[in-house]
Amino acid sequence: MKLKGVKEIYAIFVSLFMDKMEKEEPIQIDIEKVIKKKAPEVGKKIPGFVYRFLEKTICQEQMNYILREYADCKGVDFADALLSELNVKVKLEGEENIPAEGKFTFASNHPLGGLDGVSLVSVFGKKYNSHIKVQVNDLLMNVAPLAPVFLPINKHGRQAKDAADVLKNAYESDDQMFVFPAGLVSRRQKGRICDLEWKKAFISKTIQFQRDVIPIYFEGLNSSFFYRFARIRRKLGLKFNIEMIYLPSEMFKSKNKTFVIHIGKPIPWQTFDKSKSLFEWAQFVKDKVYELKK
Repeated sequence: MKLKGVKEIYAIFVSLFMDKMEKEEPIQIDIEKVIKKKAPEVGKKIPGFVYRFLEKTICQEQMNYILREYADCKGVDFADALLSELNVKVKLEGEENIPAEGKFTFASNHPLGGLDGVSLVSVFGKKYNSHIKVQVNDLLMNVAPLAPVFLPINKHGRQAKDAADVLKNAYESDDQMFVFPAGLVSRRQKGRICDLEWKKAFISKTIQFQRDVIPIYFEGLNSSFFYRFARIRRKLGLKFNIEMIYLPSEMFKSKNKTFVIHIGKPIPWQTFDKSKSLFEWAQFVKDKVYELKK
């Protein structure tokens, strides 16, 4: 394998969580070992101080501690353990808006790219006795301890059809579905932190499987550094979101914080008729989400 750009570097970053996924021993991240294994010609030319910089950037030591300490935890238990380790608290507002019965699609903004997904798993996993599925494609996509409750969606390549089948089965099940329709963590836009445009796929699935949508506003922010880095990357003309390598650091910066999840009233699936396009309906739900904080 030859490194051709930051996309390949991020692929290596993701693989850090994957190498021991099928083994029984705790996953341990070793970025130097993985790069030298997957790109040996490049890996041997990288100076040691660069590896140390990368290890610090992805919080390798802290991540490995958590993966060792909570190796026996899976799914909701792992989410609970991680929040406890970071002393993160989560409050719900509007829980009375959730009907006692029914299968729903919970649509949320994506402000953190890590702890927002973990928090949803912790809070709603207990509420629904672990019968939840969260679609993710950021930092948490390939973290094995969360595999029981996460849907790692691969939108490209040979696994695309398999991923589509997994998604279909999830929507057909009795599990509650949680989606981040933006697909990426929130960015600073026109002076405010908010999601990029929402993708229409969740509206299509909502109609197909007749699930009402419950809007969720997750109240939280990453650091100013994260947003500045993203802005500089865009100004340099780099399309790939290399700021994602800082998401582990952003997670640890959230120690001792309290996040608030605002829950809106269900939007019946019949609402999404032909009067708007699927894309327009997706932005309609996005607007409803951000209205929850006003």
